[in-house]
Amino acid sequence: MTEPVLSIKNLVVEFPFHDEVFTAVNGVSFDIMPGEVVGVVGESGAGKSMTGSAVIGLIEPPGHIASGEIRLKGERIDNLPEEQKAKLRGKRIGMVFQDPLTSLNPLYTVGRQLTETIRAHLPLNEAQARQKAIDLLVEAGIPKAAERIDSYPHQFSGGMRQRVVIALAIAAGPELIIADEPTSALDVSVQAQIIKVLKKLCSNHGAAVMLITHDMGVIAQTADRMVVMHHGKVVETGTVGDIIRRPREPYTVKLIESIPTIVRQEGAVLPSAAANDDKAYVQVKSLVRDFEIGGGSFTKLLPGKTELFRAVNEVSFTINKGETFGLVGESGSGKSTCAKMIVGLVRPTSGQILVDGHDIWAGGKGHQERRKRVQMIFQDPYASLNPRWRVRDIIAEPMRTLGIARNRTEVEHRVAALLTKVRLDPGVMRKFPHEFSGGQRQRIAIARALSSQPEFIVCDEPTSALDVSVQAQVLDLMRALQEEFGLTYLLISHNLAVVRQMSNAVGVLHNGVLVEKGPTDQIFDNPQADYTRMLLDAVPDISKVA
Repeated sequence: MTEPVLSIKNLVVEFPFHDEVFTAVNGVSFDIMPGEVVGVVGESGAGKSMTGSAVIGLIEPPGHIASGEIRLKGERIDNLPEEQKAKLRGKRIGMVFQDPLTSLNPLYTVGRQLTETIRAHLPLNEAQARQKAIDLLVEAGIPKAAERIDSYPHQFSGGMRQRVVIALAIAAGPELIIADEPTSALDVSVQAQIIKVLKKLCSNHGAAVMLITHDMGVIAQTADRMVVMHHGKVVETGTVGDIIRRPREPYTVKLIESIPTIVRQEGAVLPSAAANDDKAYVQVKSLVRDFEIGGGSFTKLLPGKTELFRAVNEVSFTINKGETFGLVGESGSGKSTCAKMIVGLVRPTSGQILVDGHDIWAGGKGHQERRKRVQMIFQDPYASLNPRWRVRDIIAEPMRTLGIARNRTEVEHRVAALLTKVRLDPGVMRKFPHEFSGGQRQRIAIARALSSQPEFIVCDEPTSALDVSVQAQVLDLMRALQEEFGLTYLLISHNLAVVRQMSNAVGVLHNGVLVEKGPTDQIFDNPQADYTRMLLDAVPDISKVA
């Protein structure tokens, strides 16, 4: 019988705190066979990343393995001295992290980082290691690898950086690769490319893969078997098809039901987006934004050296009152630049933005009144909330600035009412942002957006940083608030499934140009642009699992 590459038996990881002990991993057991991809799935706090950290020996003190065993090709590794564990990393166990920028040294070229890793584990000279590094980059799908090998990490796109990290992970021919959320920060098309690269390289090199993710779509496309974790325990294991089609445990059922799909859900009714563009509530007309490139302090002294980059090119669309317009596209397509112009953070080079017939960039009388109609919900609620302020002050700031509330008592009442609206206890207003989960922080961000009593909200990737079940709760909340307050949304996302379920109409942005727009069902069911078809084909969708 073939021996597992990785065997975990009754693993327990504990963190002692004062007079209590937190058990992050509680009796976890599973095996991974040679050449097999096993997906470990669950929400934040499920213990999946902690299990990966235990395997590679990177648990932060005071955390420690309290009991259980971890074996690599039959050899027990959890009880090895730190010096021997360090020798396993890179040589026998490779690691792919979520954010490639944290894995790559910004001061070294990717070639230097690859050759140092190769020479640390393999008996090769400098020239041989460099050639192997080039071969690995070619295999990972880096174009013109021989030329790009001397580039620095910041000179690569996010997807290309992740390819470099995968090349680093397999550089010494490891038996096991631990990939921790390797695609969650990537666009859907880049994500699909990375999944293919990971599968191909593992197949070519015969490595086993522990794929840690909260994205069931990625698991469906990549993994052979699945381990579902919840609160530090394994609740279900089996083949991907069996678990997705026939889940046994209530938690697994809930997790799968939370996943949005690009297929229109039965009973989902969204009003028609057909209307007279001249009478639409939001009108974006011929929007253009140029940025100077090569315009540093030195080139500014040299006439004619500054070039213009057109990030947004003649973009036009409309949104009816009380409806949602989805704007989709890859990183660099111009989505967020559009959002910043629409909310008044970046001035357009040309074009016009009308909300209820009023130009938001027109100065003079009524300017503040026009601006308060428009608010924004950002992708990362932790980055958008002042960490030094209590929740009460964060939500109250727009009220005070715009003169909506007259005194402290009225402010407290309004803040309490808004927290109730976003399904949080009003008592949390005295806490700081770090005391909340990601989903709770996003609810606070929504409450702050509502505090100026807006009619139009720009939502820039509002759920991409959240687990699927929390994402479903936030989307449900956004729908309920839209219905209650008659809100109009611009929903910017690279998650096409979320856009399908939330939007009345969709625009597809590519290299700053709106290549296609129309009613949601028309765009998803009968796309006309090649780029739109490519985006839709790249979506990892669990409904496609056999």
